Amino acid sequence: MLFNSLDFFIFLPIVFILFWLLGKDKAKTQNIILLIASYVFYGWWDYRFLSLIVFSTFVDYFVGKAIYNNSNKKVKTKWLWVSIIFNLGLLGFFKYYDFFVDSFVDSLLFAGFEIQNVWTLKIILPVGISFYTFQTLSYSLDIYREKLKPTNDLIAFGTYVSFFPQLVAGPIERASHLLPQITKEKRFKYEQAVEGLKLMLWGLFKKVAIADSLALMVDDIFVNYGTYPSSTLILGAIFFGFQIYCDFSGYSDIAIGTSKLFGVELMSNFRFPYFSRSIGEFWRRWHISLSTWFRDYLYIPLGGSRGSRSKAIRNIFVIFLVSGLWHGANWTFVVWGLFHALLFLPSFYFNTNRKHLDNVELFRSAKTFIIEGGQILMVFSWVMLSWVFFRSETLADAFSYLQNMLFDFTYWEYNHPQGYRMWDYYVLLVGFVIFEYIIRKDERNPLDFNNRFVRLLCYIILVFLIIMFYDDTMDRSFIYFQF
Repeated sequence: MLFNSLDFFIFLPIVFILFWLLGKDKAKTQNIILLIASYVFYGWWDYRFLSLIVFSTFVDYFVGKAIYNNSNKKVKTKWLWVSIIFNLGLLGFFKYYDFFVDSFVDSLLFAGFEIQNVWTLKIILPVGISFYTFQTLSYSLDIYREKLKPTNDLIAFGTYVSFFPQLVAGPIERASHLLPQITKEKRFKYEQAVEGLKLMLWGLFKKVAIADSLALMVDDIFVNYGTYPSSTLILGAIFFGFQIYCDFSGYSDIAIGTSKLFGVELMSNFRFPYFSRSIGEFWRRWHISLSTWFRDYLYIPLGGSRGSRSKAIRNIFVIFLVSGLWHGANWTFVVWGLFHALLFLPSFYFNTNRKHLDNVELFRSAKTFIIEGGQILMVFSWVMLSWVFFRSETLADAFSYLQNMLFDFTYWEYNHPQGYRMWDYYVLLVGFVIFEYIIRKDERNPLDFNNRFVRLLCYIILVFLIIMFYDDTMDRSFIYFQF
């Protein structure tokens, strides 16, 4: 079920009414309703994969209790490995088996050996598997580290694992943050619900008006990159940068807003990453729930930046390599991750990674506008180059795209595949960037203006743009569903 579908707009009010009508003052009833709703939400896509979520829930629920109830360190470690092997094994089997088999066969073929009739899965990747496996794994890891006590409420834990607003594309929540909200009784708060609806409208605008409207042009340019001039290829990379940002952050906004309707607060997942002044700052603002997950459960356990500089650099490459693989079973994602590792190294080497912790203030002075504006443009340019690897089907396509874009500069005007005016999209993106700069200090309340007239005007404009740019011929699924 998609957030931007008619099914969801029927589903959500029904669940909302049942939750607050039948679950009033009853935490257990509230969780039962949320659990059933979450299974319906996920099963709407493919009910067969519900068994994976249920199985994952039971495994980590009982593993968590086993870890906590054993005082023997070796026994606790064995139980932790049960969770690690199960969750990563589940993820690896469905997501990476074909990739590694095909890569092995290709390497043998390169060496002169050919293997016939290789068995591969060739099945649909279960939606959200990368998200909920990491979420359940963090539960076991936190119990093992004695940062969390296991819950005795299986219904509440099942709701934590499958909570439908963030089930299939995050944010990846920690049990220490989300589980206490699940277990306690939720009380309706009008202000919280209104905030949620505003955030949902903003997320829907980013998804429908920007991401979906750019998708057709991005697909056209990347599929036919060999026939377009470099000016169009630059445009395609920029368009994809905005498409993936608005698609994924739009999903996160709708997820966070939907959660507010049920009295639950999710963590922020994006903080205006395209206003970053360094790659380090970009990764503090982009897909925050994943980057902090890798920091806490992989980078720091590996030693982080402690020890020798060579080990720290090794850890950086490991993190970005794994991050690339997490996004997809394709060498393009591996190179994308390694590319970002190389971009990150200068800020690590010169110890400037933590330099920009505040929000950018471009108009503080002329000097600030020139220096920090230049830094933003530089980071944005590098990130746009990296998106070429992320979007391309193969490495050969990515390198050919970059070669045509960077070393054979030609220009002619790009025309929309369906003949629409391109200036509409240019004005839309410029207006979006300006508006994001205005609201850059509070990503959770983008439409929270004090003036009532300004708020109403924003609502009207956003609804108008959603209707104006809506295209019912487009595939409306979210990009990160494939991860």
